[in-house]
Amino acid sequence: MQCNNLVSVADLEREDIDELFALTAEMKESSKRGVTDLCLAGKTLGMIFEKSSMRTRVSFEVAMTQMGGHAIYLTKHDINLGERESIKDVSKVLSRFIDCVAIRTYDHKTITALADNSSVPVINALSDYTHPCQALTDLYTIKEKIGSLDNVKLAYVGDGNNVARSLAFLCAKLKVSCAVASPENYELSAEFLDELENYVKGKDSYIKQIRDPREAVKDADIIYTDTWISMGEEAEAETRRKDFNGFQVNSELISYAKNDVFVMHCLPAHRGEEITDGVIDGEHSIVYDQAENRLHVQKALLKLLISR
Repeated sequence: MQCNNLVSVADLEREDIDELFALTAEMKESSKRGVTDLCLAGKTLGMIFEKSSMRTRVSFEVAMTQMGGHAIYLTKHDINLGERESIKDVSKVLSRFIDCVAIRTYDHKTITALADNSSVPVINALSDYTHPCQALTDLYTIKEKIGSLDNVKLAYVGDGNNVARSLAFLCAKLKVSCAVASPENYELSAEFLDELENYVKGKDSYIKQIRDPREAVKDADIIYTDTWISMGEEAEAETRRKDFNGFQVNSELISYAKNDVFVMHCLPAHRGEEITDGVIDGEHSIVYDQAENRLHVQKALLKLLISR
């Protein structure tokens, strides 16, 4: 892997992604056969979590443990990053103690500042702007289920949030068709699309914004959704529920896609809001396979970044 950090999908070249996916498949298969790879023995991952988490924390901690390493969990109250101590000082000190940092935070600028001052790899475990680990897991899962990313059509139905941005960015890099269906004022921003164009010329060939979710899912191989109300947006809950009326992934919406369409959700899900019980628990759902793959993708990522 050519990059030193994973702050954004923009950090990755196509060769990096191919290498990561190949190693993920290899490590997942080895894990299923009970073969242990202790490649990170003696290594420590520092996990700075300013936002609560279940999947992200558990998958990173288990990944380090299974590879012989160790993870230290640091909450906002342990560090008070940027308040009790400057981001620069925290980054430089942690670089003397540990081998990698994974940070889950509100402000994306916190991650960039941490990475700019770190001499060890920094992984974006979620920010308000992007969620690269999730997007990498999602595209890996699609490739695993379908066998190839060639001619795949992904339909994202919901808020143009951090997950949507990372998905769109990675789809454009991998030349996967991605239709994003969002209500007015919740779509991918013009600023983001301009940023994407700077990295992926001709991105309009792959990323389309559509208002009607039924049109977006037409002939889709994958339907993807996420919560309408992310952490920090609770005060907007009622307004968002009204604005997203008609954007629920339910059996009626699925009927417009391919008969063998897969349904994905990065979790946590608000059942009965953005997705129904019948869909998330139904025959089209690969939600829990997707969740499991966070572990395998992040094991490969950690190995590539730390074991150089």
